[in-house]
Amino acid sequence: MVCYAVAALGGLASADAGDTYSALDRPSWAPPGWLFGPVWTVLYGTIAIAAWLVLRNPQRPTRTAMTWWSVQLLLNLAWTPLFFAADEYGLAFLDICLLLAALLTTMVLFARHSRAAALLLVPYALWVTFAAALNLAIWLSNT
Repeated sequence: MVCYAVAALGGLASADAGDTYSALDRPSWAPPGWLFGPVWTVLYGTIAIAAWLVLRNPQRPTRTAMTWWSVQLLLNLAWTPLFFAADEYGLAFLDICLLLAALLTTMVLFARHSRAAALLLVPYALWVTFAAALNLAIWLSNT
């Protein structure tokens, strides 16, 4: 539920994201706007399942792992209003870099509890890395 609540809040902050994204000077390798919704729907599911795997089998204390999971989710939530609502592409890039660092930390901590949980976050990490590169390219082209 938490993951999809973050998605819903992000959706509220990006009500006109399609128009904003279309109006930006984007690199040729930028995906079409319609792709983001389906990708994030799947990714939020894997993020939630990864957390569930850690929480359902707490052979070790889970507080630190779940704290980092929460941090990366909050940074994920912060990115959308920074990028789309505030048009702060530089701050959004800083946020997504911090998100990636928090996500990698989460993956390391999750691996101590469940290798499957850590592996479920790999597509998310790859997408965030791609999104960071796209964010940087948009920032550089639109300032």
